[in-house]
Amino acid sequence: MRLIFFIFMLFSLPAFSQWKSYMIGVKGDTLNKVDNKGQKQGKWVNHVDELRGEPGFEEEGIYLNNRKEGIWRLYSLNGDLTGVENYRWGNKDAVCQYFNPSGALIREESWRAMNPEKLYDTIEVEDIDHLDHYRTVVVKNEGVAIKHGEWKYYDPSTGMIFKTENYTLGKLEKPKAAAATRDSATTASKSVAKPKEVLDFEKKNSGKKKVRFRDGATGY
Repeated sequence: MRLIFFIFMLFSLPAFSQWKSYMIGVKGDTLNKVDNKGQKQGKWVNHVDELRGEPGFEEEGIYLNNRKEGIWRLYSLNGDLTGVENYRWGNKDAVCQYFNPSGALIREESWRAMNPEKLYDTIEVEDIDHLDHYRTVVVKNEGVAIKHGEWKYYDPSTGMIFKTENYTLGKLEKPKAAAATRDSATTASKSVAKPKEVLDFEKKNSGKKKVRFRDGATGY
């Protein structure tokens, strides 16, 4: 079982260091650095206690100018890995994975981080009418992460996917299978116009008990 909340010594030596404060882990590495501007930098370990029935957790990753950046790992207070998240500009980005206490994958989420320094941002969106073709969409930037892409839910006992969701710019799309079924049903319900040759044949031979025609067969 892996414990990540190390025993540390807290230093506050602004006169002798570029850091306003930092921690020294048991392995001698420098953690939880705060620069002289008050911004978190480098490797950090955060500890959150259990509160109001919500389980506590610990997380470790990198801060860049007070924002989470890159890969962050989540652990239960027992030291079990419960999640691997990706961050950009302090927001979730790309695929994030979550695990049950036994280590089995239970969910994959897909996110798109928005650059908080931009008023508008551009996102590539797949063209539903032309697979593997993309179009550029300009969206107003709220400075947060939005759901964008495929979310997968796994049965931890079998490892099989039992549910998928697709999001485009935070909007849940209708399942493609359901849409295809609906379209098929609509098509089947529509009457298909008969070819002119068939209509002419039926008109010419209407009322006759027996119609002679050639079927292309040879011999007797």
